[in-house]
Amino acid sequence: MATDYDAPRHSNEEETESIEELKGRREDRSSGAVDADSEAVEGLELPGADLSGEELTVRVVPLQQDEFTCMTCFLVHHRTQLAGQDRNGQPICIDCAGTA
Repeated sequence: MATDYDAPRHSNEEETESIEELKGRREDRSSGAVDADSEAVEGLELPGADLSGEELTVRVVPLQQDEFTCMTCFLVHHRTQLAGQDRNGQPICIDCAGTA
């Protein structure tokens, strides 16, 4: 069924609220009280938190034969992304070669 978006909209009287009611509700929400779920917040780490006691385990895979490290962005790419070499003879990816 097609909808005519240019037709005037009719709303029910029950749905219409006065601006004073809306302003009153906004002021009620802007009070200083914060609803916080303490259980959900326990595992949350804030940026800049001290992580010196944490131990991270990451599996490091060595560079494969069909990969290279771009010496401009220092990302590991597949050999199909190799654009050539920079002025110093270092491998460079297509993305970095396009911006240089």
